[in-house]
Amino acid sequence: MGVPKHQEPIVIPDVKDEWFIPKQRNKDDAEAVVRPSLSYWQDAWKRLVKNKLAMLGFVFLIGLIVMAFIGPIISPHDVTKQTLSNQNLPPSGNHWFGTDDMGRDVFTRTWYGARISLFVGFMAALIDFVIGIVYGGIAGYKGGKTDNIMMRIVEILYGLPYLLVVILLMVVMGPGLLTIIVALTVTGWIGMARIVRGQVLQIKNYEFILASKTFGTKTAKIIRKNLLPNTMGPIIVQMTLTVPSAIFAEAFLSFLGLGIQAPYASWGVMANDGLSTILSGYWWRLFFPALFISLTMFSFNVLGDGLQDSLDPKLRR
Repeated sequence: MGVPKHQEPIVIPDVKDEWFIPKQRNKDDAEAVVRPSLSYWQDAWKRLVKNKLAMLGFVFLIGLIVMAFIGPIISPHDVTKQTLSNQNLPPSGNHWFGTDDMGRDVFTRTWYGARISLFVGFMAALIDFVIGIVYGGIAGYKGGKTDNIMMRIVEILYGLPYLLVVILLMVVMGPGLLTIIVALTVTGWIGMARIVRGQVLQIKNYEFILASKTFGTKTAKIIRKNLLPNTMGPIIVQMTLTVPSAIFAEAFLSFLGLGIQAPYASWGVMANDGLSTILSGYWWRLFFPALFISLTMFSFNVLGDGLQDSLDPKLRR
């Protein structure tokens, strides 16, 4: 069968042997690692840095902590000094955030209140961290009857009215900083315990845990060395959400008059004092404590969301 006239025959060019000479590679090139090796935490930090909103919250919180320490120091006014001739002065070069009805500098009291609010938040998160890890780790690892009993106790505590517990503690212990911390941690560790228990129930049947059991490793060491390191991602995220919750709870209790008492100052106390004068035009007394409460809550929440994404092993590349 001949070639049609409208089609020309395909001409195959001469193939030269030097076109197909393989590239020479030595042993070192074959074993070279092109992508740098990153640990779990290095990879998480790298992804967290790419989250601009989370890093903005992180930078704000660092600045807030620094100002809580140096703010009352750099201020020329004492936190408890009362000057009745300077009552309710608006923000100015002398009083950057204005003054209150006792003539006290609001700028100094704002950063002094940041110390107390941050202290309450971090202490509540630390206590919840310790109790929640121990309780949830034991319940999840033991399982069975032990888990059932421990979780029934958790459900009973979870059903207690929070405000009722605080009022009872105020009656027994009296109002103060210690009472607030105890009130926040009586039932505050329940959320942490549930998260740890759920993670431990999932991980305890992995091969490396079963291997540790086979070699006779003690339960405490298995929990400390194998289980907890693999649950730190959700735990850290939960802590970043516990701190703002405790700060807001302290502000709420102080706003109701059940928290920090005079002469100490916290953002809740300052907001409570400023609310009664907002109609008189003294807006700065409520504005600044409310502003820092809002920014702190926002920063912790966006940081927690960023950590949740960066610590998720499913998103690791």
